Amino acid sequence: MKRVLTAAALIPIVVYLVLWANFWAFLAVLVTVALLCYREFNGVAEAYGFGAPGPLGYGAGLLLLAWRQETWLLVLGIALILLALAMRAGDLAKSLPRAALLLAGIVYIFGCWKCAMPLRELNPHWLMYALLVNWVGDMGAYYVGRRWGRHKMAPRVSPHKSWEGAAASMAASVLIAGAYLLRFVPGVAVAQAVALTVAANAAGQLGDLTESAMKRGAGLKDSGAILPGHGGLLDRVDSTLFSLPLIYAYLKLAG
Repeated sequence: MKRVLTAAALIPIVVYLVLWANFWAFLAVLVTVALLCYREFNGVAEAYGFGAPGPLGYGAGLLLLAWRQETWLLVLGIALILLALAMRAGDLAKSLPRAALLLAGIVYIFGCWKCAMPLRELNPHWLMYALLVNWVGDMGAYYVGRRWGRHKMAPRVSPHKSWEGAAASMAASVLIAGAYLLRFVPGVAVAQAVALTVAANAAGQLGDLTESAMKRGAGLKDSGAILPGHGGLLDRVDSTLFSLPLIYAYLKLAG
């Protein structure tokens, strides 16, 4: 029940922010969500025993969100700075893993959320579609997997996920998110909508398993407890973080 109530409270707010809010309101919420996600990643990374990546990640991540030029040059510069700063660590045996965790968190959290801005600028419905792919996919996987899931998908990483749930997630995304894309974004063919939705859903499921593997490696059940019934915020958006770059890359490559 907590899971349903939390979703019912958050979904209308997100829909308003994506489709109708002004840029500054949207940006403020995006920055807040990214910072909260990074805070949870920071906790997961610290549990690996190399020390918390530290506050530098917040500043570098915000710079990555705001950067409007060639992003790869900024990421390269951040990586080199982090490697240089690693020499200052008290325990040099932990300096390189800690720098690697810090860079991974910046790219994983802020880099993926950065893709939300150009999608919304192109058409708010593109961003709404990107979120919907994982919303309906997660619901399909959760309810079908709980009742009919028999064949485990990745028991070492996520014991409760099943192939039946994964198939339901894919079907729900194609039927609902695919239909949304066809209805609200002009010029998208049926074949494109289906293919892109299948790819985005697969990326989202991979993102879910990836975050589960990170938590399991750290010995944690949830990334946090900010959302009743869902765990941490990162637990809720792990699929979206993988789908956003894929959809954005498709639009860039497709022109």
